[in-house]
Amino acid sequence: MIFYLTALFAGLLVVSNILAVKVFTVLGFDLPAAVLVYMATFLITDVIGEVYGKKMAARAIRAGFLAQVIVLFFIYIAVEVPPAPFFEMQTEYEMILGGSFQVIIASLVSYLVSQNLDVFIFHKLKDRHGKQKLWLRNNFSALITQLADTSIFIVIAFFGTVPLKVLISMIFMQYIAKIVIVMLDTPIVYLLVGLARKQLGQERALLKEVTEQL
Repeated sequence: MIFYLTALFAGLLVVSNILAVKVFTVLGFDLPAAVLVYMATFLITDVIGEVYGKKMAARAIRAGFLAQVIVLFFIYIAVEVPPAPFFEMQTEYEMILGGSFQVIIASLVSYLVSQNLDVFIFHKLKDRHGKQKLWLRNNFSALITQLADTSIFIVIAFFGTVPLKVLISMIFMQYIAKIVIVMLDTPIVYLLVGLARKQLGQERALLKEVTEQL
């Protein structure tokens, strides 16, 4: 199952960068359309770390970063190649996929800092409490890392383009929305951890059976 989780993690990261172009409003909160997708990536690294260990979670983060860089490179190439004479949507294409250099850097920096911080805090709590209180590790690590993620991204992406008061408002609104999402996804974390542990147990039992037959 680790392969499926890592593939899903990388895929969601790539998709989140594309979806982030759109902003929607719900209950007075202005949020990027990528918020639900991106938040799911923290859920996945928590599951990977809980079942397969800290090193595997760190590897998933590195794989996700590499996937983002490679995809961004190919998107850049696709945007820059001359369009065919009959292709009349180059401007829209660039607007949706191009993004700005400042936003791209903000996304990559906030990703590296927040994902690694999440793994660090999650496993510090696991070392203290053992396998108990998964809900505490999942939620407490998110309280810290989502503040870091949101603050770093918004400051780097929009610094110098909007007033300081607006920056603070954007950070606050997105942070609150992300924490609500984290609280709601806790049952999904328990479900995925249960499925992953069951799959891991089956794989170990099969390996033991094969080893004994040799």
